[in-house]
Amino acid sequence: MSTPAHPSDSTPSRRSGRPLGVAAIGYAFMGKAHSNAWRNVASFFDVPAFEQKVLVGRDATAVAEAAAAYGWAESATDWRAVIERDDIDIVDICAPGWMHAEIAIAALEAGKHVLVEKPLANTLAEAELMTAAAAKARARGVQSMIGFNYRRVPALALARELIAEGRLGTVRHVRAAYLQDWLADAQAPMTWRLRKETAGSGALGDIASHAIDQVLFLLGDQVSEVSGRLHTFVDRRPGTSGPAGGLEEVTVDDAAWATLSLTSGAVASVEVSRVATGRKNALQIEVYGEKGSLLFDLENLNELGFLDATAPTREQGFRRILVNEPEHPYLEAWWPQGHIIGWEHTFTHQVRDFLLAVRDGTQPSPSFEEGLNVQYVLDAVEESAANKSTLTVVRH
Repeated sequence: MSTPAHPSDSTPSRRSGRPLGVAAIGYAFMGKAHSNAWRNVASFFDVPAFEQKVLVGRDATAVAEAAAAYGWAESATDWRAVIERDDIDIVDICAPGWMHAEIAIAALEAGKHVLVEKPLANTLAEAELMTAAAAKARARGVQSMIGFNYRRVPALALARELIAEGRLGTVRHVRAAYLQDWLADAQAPMTWRLRKETAGSGALGDIASHAIDQVLFLLGDQVSEVSGRLHTFVDRRPGTSGPAGGLEEVTVDDAAWATLSLTSGAVASVEVSRVATGRKNALQIEVYGEKGSLLFDLENLNELGFLDATAPTREQGFRRILVNEPEHPYLEAWWPQGHIIGWEHTFTHQVRDFLLAVRDGTQPSPSFEEGLNVQYVLDAVEESAANKSTLTVVRH
């Protein structure tokens, strides 16, 4: 009797025994963060052999410079040609959201494993097409994952463990706020992130997607109803060509608010803003249960606040857990106790988990289906806001 083929045995790298070939598409903010992860992951974690083959971007000179700086063997400007190459097994999509669907679907159909930045797409329709393509590819042993990197913050991974272990009892409500101020100055110039045709939405898709995913991730729950509001505080900004270019219309939101009803009976409030003066990158999460509570702030990402309400009243109070012990998620690979890690490590953890899933032929998490669930919530927030806070049932 023959041994069943490994789910990923059909990939060229497994047939040939060569290292996995990786291509990254996009070299700006996220491209740099992902490149740092690819460059460092094998130095700290036991992962399958791979090679940073090619970095793709539209500007030939700029992408060539980035490839040399970030550790890629070569650069290219045509992503379509790259995903057809036999030496490419993994495609890491760090391009803007309006490009996600076309690239991801093409890569999956070409038999490439796909990691794509959040949100899954700019529209619900595109996200549904991507999820269908991922399901079809999975049947051929081709894996896919969406990059909600904050799932890989050790303190948040520990928070999920504590909730799953029942340390908080029944969770009653969650507060999630993601606040930034890079658009607080009304003279901050236009970017592609402020145009609906390229960004899809503003703070909603950019950072509320992270906050919503954390609610679902931490609680292992789903959203049943949504009430939302969007607001744009600065609706015209200086054009990209400078003062001579005049003002351009901002077509996305600066801030968003939502109340989420969860299938468990818990309620979550979500608030996000890119005009919260003084807040640089503050993802703040509070989880309140019948037996305890958790507090987290990304600006202190090595710390988790935990209150055990089952302790005697005279001993109760939030205690600070410094999440730097080898017993904590991911941290066995890093430094001695008390030596903190940073934001960039979340991407290294993400690449590690993705590579292990590719090696083992298992579905990595968050899957495109999980990304689609977040997209349903984002879409419902927009619909609710347009209908003046009408409650909207979210599909799964």
